[in-house]
Amino acid sequence: MMSKRIKKAQVAFKKNDINLAKDAHTKSAIHENLDKHENKGKYVGDLVYGALDGIVTTFAVVSGVEGAKLSSSVVLVMGLANLFADGVSMAFGNYLSTKSEIEYIKREKEREKWEIEHLPEGEREEIRQIYIRKGFTGKILENVVSIITSDKDVWVDTMMSEELGLNADDKTPVKSGLATLFAFLVAGFIPLVSFVLATLIPGFGYNKFAISVILTGITLFTVGAMRTKVTGIKWYRAGFEMFIVGGLAASIAYIIGFALRGLV
Repeated sequence: MMSKRIKKAQVAFKKNDINLAKDAHTKSAIHENLDKHENKGKYVGDLVYGALDGIVTTFAVVSGVEGAKLSSSVVLVMGLANLFADGVSMAFGNYLSTKSEIEYIKREKEREKWEIEHLPEGEREEIRQIYIRKGFTGKILENVVSIITSDKDVWVDTMMSEELGLNADDKTPVKSGLATLFAFLVAGFIPLVSFVLATLIPGFGYNKFAISVILTGITLFTVGAMRTKVTGIKWYRAGFEMFIVGGLAASIAYIIGFALRGLV
């Protein structure tokens, strides 16, 4: 999640406001930002994309069953089965993906440490070539190389980010998986709400699919708009894009269900 200083700088850029930009670039503002920096939004991506997958896949099931003109009980059985099975599957998938990424970064970091220990001149030359490509030359180049290679931790971190394009993340696999599961189940249940209520409230069932469409559309747009936290694109564009994608998936499922309704 972006800091207030970065957000202020972005607003200044959009408004072409030099004074606001200066406020975001004072020594105290930068110092405070670095001191307080922590990745509070590290699980936002897991929550957003888990929610999007949950609502789209569940509503696709609802639309397909509704298109086939099957009973509400079938919608609930298939919808809930899909919700929990896919939710657990996606959570485990995210857990394994995050775990594998962390292990890969850790292994590469150990390799860089080993190479610095055993091949310091070769690693020093890699640092030199990296900064030559950035335009450094002569004495300034050698000073930069000397400063970076004088601290082993800085040296390793520089090799990780500049040579390999890898940065350590403090996310944990378990929390990533749980964030995905939580978001998937909560958002994925939205298309089923009206069908659950239809089994509890007499007369509610007449508009259950229409209500499901409305609730799903609103949720799709809202969760889609939340993608701006991780993509940076305008919230209404992100929301509209997800609304279209979800609507397209549901329409395809509905058409297939409608076309095959005679088989059930």
